[in-house]
Amino acid sequence: MGAMQELGLKPGVIYGDQVKDLFKYAQKHTFAIPAINVTSSSTVVAALEAARDAKAPIILQMSQGGAAYFAGKGVANKNQEASIAGAIAGALYIRAIAPSYDIPVILHTDHCAKKLLPWLDGMLDEDEKFFKEHGTPLFSSHMIDLSEEEVDYNLKTTAAYLKRAAPMKQWLEMEIGITGGEEDGVNNESVDNNSLYTQPEDIYNIFKTLSPISPYFSIAAGFGNVHGKAAAPLHVNYRSR
Repeated sequence: MGAMQELGLKPGVIYGDQVKDLFKYAQKHTFAIPAINVTSSSTVVAALEAARDAKAPIILQMSQGGAAYFAGKGVANKNQEASIAGAIAGALYIRAIAPSYDIPVILHTDHCAKKLLPWLDGMLDEDEKFFKEHGTPLFSSHMIDLSEEEVDYNLKTTAAYLKRAAPMKQWLEMEIGITGGEEDGVNNESVDNNSLYTQPEDIYNIFKTLSPISPYFSIAAGFGNVHGKAAAPLHVNYRSR
């Protein structure tokens, strides 16, 4: 595989500079890396088999609900206990099985809104514990999605989380801008079309603020993105240098 050979990547979950180098390689060679939400060992294996057959890198990610499903319905989730435990269990499983599929894997978590920040806190606690023992975080990256909040709060909070992730060289994806349509009870079908486009000055301000903290971040910006009734959003990510 070109990316593995040229970048010297080993099969399995990758971290830090390897993630950054893979993104740059994909940009240079103009291909996308699919991000697949997984909820069980079966969905993990199905995604890995498809990536192996395509001889391509892949992003495996867990949402808050998907992580809770990984833990099982018998685990309470009042304070994100199930989502934290399920995400950790899923990450450990992916770490263990991914090398068998002979491809690089980015281990990611999907949209974490303001009300779900305790979920992210719990995963980062485990990342830091794992980093002390193994020299890498448990997850390659996380996504913090405060796009429904005020821009200043979004940027301040994201910067605080990036500072926490930076010593581990852990990637952080953030989102800004409104996605149209409706998904998971969030209905933006009636918003003005101009609101669906992230303003360039906001992206530049984010880049100026986050770049001095860490190079391991990306910006999911709105470019008229619209949810379908049962579809996931399409985002364009600005990668840091």
